[in-house]
Amino acid sequence: MEARATAKHIRVSPRKARLIVDGIRGLQAEEALNFLHFNKKAAAHSIEKTLRSAIANLMDKHDGDSPVPPEEYLVTRAFVDDGATMKRWRPKSMGRAGMILKRSSQITIEVSDGRTAEEAQAD
Repeated sequence: MEARATAKHIRVSPRKARLIVDGIRGLQAEEALNFLHFNKKAAAHSIEKTLRSAIANLMDKHDGDSPVPPEEYLVTRAFVDDGATMKRWRPKSMGRAGMILKRSSQITIEVSDGRTAEEAQAD
């Protein structure tokens, strides 16, 4: 069984967030949380919150009586998409103006307990 969490309009550039997300893809949930908690990058905090939300969503699907403990959940998919871009102007030389792009991200994380939906329905 799988669960997903998405965080939208995160004020970090997608390029910077992808560096962190690539490090947690395929890890067990507890290892990924440790990786994110002790990472110095600013994007790690938002990604950690999204991962905790995905874990909570999966636990909610099981109604608290999962045969697989939450420490053994697996991060099956994690990706970062572009969000809305704010356009701002900054003064430049000789009376000109230069555009500044303030990018945002949409972070999506899927967590699985390693069982298929049919196996979960049989229990």
